[in-house]
Amino acid sequence: MITVLLADDELMVRSGVKAILSTQADIRVVAEAQNGQVAVELARLHRPTVALLDIRMPCLDGLATAALLRDDVPETRVGLLTTFSEDDLVARALDEGVPGFLLKAADPRDLIAGVRALAKGQTHLAPKVVERLITEVAGGRMARGIAARERIGGLTQREAQVLTLLVTGLSNSEIAERIGLTEGTIKAYVSTILLRLNVKNRVQAAILAYEAGLVGTSTDQRSGPLWRGDGA
Repeated sequence: MITVLLADDELMVRSGVKAILSTQADIRVVAEAQNGQVAVELARLHRPTVALLDIRMPCLDGLATAALLRDDVPETRVGLLTTFSEDDLVARALDEGVPGFLLKAADPRDLIAGVRALAKGQTHLAPKVVERLITEVAGGRMARGIAARERIGGLTQREAQVLTLLVTGLSNSEIAERIGLTEGTIKAYVSTILLRLNVKNRVQAAILAYEAGLVGTSTDQRSGPLWRGDGA
């Protein structure tokens, strides 16, 4: 059973998210909070599988709450609930290694998929969040693209291949099957890629790959999220 903590100062948002998640037999909302401080206390008490936090909350915002949960309840995976107007906070959260971002106005299927991905130790970034972030950095795209290509240029041919498949949404096992290697070998490659690129997680690696032109944003033709990945 995937247990979920919801933290949002808007009752309507909490009620809507809870109603969506309650349609799934394997997901149960075990606690709700109106602010980050209460969310931390409830997380310590319930030790939920996933904590969904509004990125803007009174007392403690989603970023500060996520940092406390990372220290106090490290087994709980954090997903931030955001809107299109909060790109600055999303960018900060990405830099701090938050593993999940879900839009409040997203398709319910994406919300459910995001919770399940986080519960499995994967990272989930809503498709529209990726597109918005790329659009927002368009003004500095040339310089960022050059820097990104230089960083990715340090990868071996095999590492670049794994990165390309990773960004399209394939898991470690799917990448292994695609190129004929073991899942353990792919996991090792992913760890090496993150180290070589000097990024904290797969989300940051994916955005770097977009900036470098390694892949395009048209990958949203897949039926699932634009990007997801295993935890390592």
